[in-house]
Amino acid sequence: MMRALVFTGPGVVELDDVADPVVGSDEVLLHVAAAGICGSELHGVKTPGFRVPPLIMGHELAGTTDAGDPVVVNPILSCGRCDLCLRGLRQICRERQIIGVHRSGGFAERVSVPATAVRPLPSALDWERAAIVEPAANGVHAWSLSGRPEGGTVGIIGAGAIGLVCLAVALAKGAARVEVADRAASRLEAAARLGAHATGPALTGEYDVVFDAVGTPETHRQAVERLRPGGTTVWLGLANPEAGFDASGLVRTEKRIIGSFAYTDEEFEEAVGLVADWELHWVRSYPLDEGAKIFTNLMEGGDSPIRALLRPN
Repeated sequence: MMRALVFTGPGVVELDDVADPVVGSDEVLLHVAAAGICGSELHGVKTPGFRVPPLIMGHELAGTTDAGDPVVVNPILSCGRCDLCLRGLRQICRERQIIGVHRSGGFAERVSVPATAVRPLPSALDWERAAIVEPAANGVHAWSLSGRPEGGTVGIIGAGAIGLVCLAVALAKGAARVEVADRAASRLEAAARLGAHATGPALTGEYDVVFDAVGTPETHRQAVERLRPGGTTVWLGLANPEAGFDASGLVRTEKRIIGSFAYTDEEFEEAVGLVADWELHWVRSYPLDEGAKIFTNLMEGGDSPIRALLRPN
């Protein structure tokens, strides 16, 4: 038996004793060292959809193999043979599955994962940084989709973990100016500490690129309106399915909207190198035993910490 944080029903996660994972012939047993609580999981428990209870979630995970090797897990599983996979676009494979969504994830002492999902980690990388690789890869992918506006002006809506990794990637890749909007003062403080040139409750300038890391009709609309003519907004947030923007205005100004989901294998590998130098004051670790309390607080609207990690071992 082992301990795990289990999604047991709408709005409920519980620490429980569960059976040890069964390891298939093409799988690896991972001893989980750290797993991040993602905003999509908070929403998925409060309003169940793709995640079906009972389920051990946790798709941002790292740990050690039975041999003691430090590894991080790329949670995107794909068929590997379709036209999209063969083009290097596994993240949008029509048969895509995700560890922690469609099968057990990292909110447990141990988890079985396909051997193809395991990526080696540099020995010097600590577990906090290892657990941030997955969200960091989302930031790398969004930057790529935006057209890589080196020397450009960037706006970011939402200073949660995804907004902050978009900020860090934009600064590392050479954006001339990055401004961040959020309603929480603590998150704006985190963005300023990471190097944002301006912060506030809403974007006020005109930008070459706007990253929407929230995903409501209001933020969609702001993301489009704050673009310069011909600019690009990349939508990463999934808070609400409604578009909420003026489509005719989009046509007249030749603005572009691009959806961003996950990352390519190459972008995941790039993220491993990027996180080594990041400031992670916005990340905090907790024992797995405190997981239900931390998860529930965040699910009910708590804004601290920005990214919580559960440490089973």
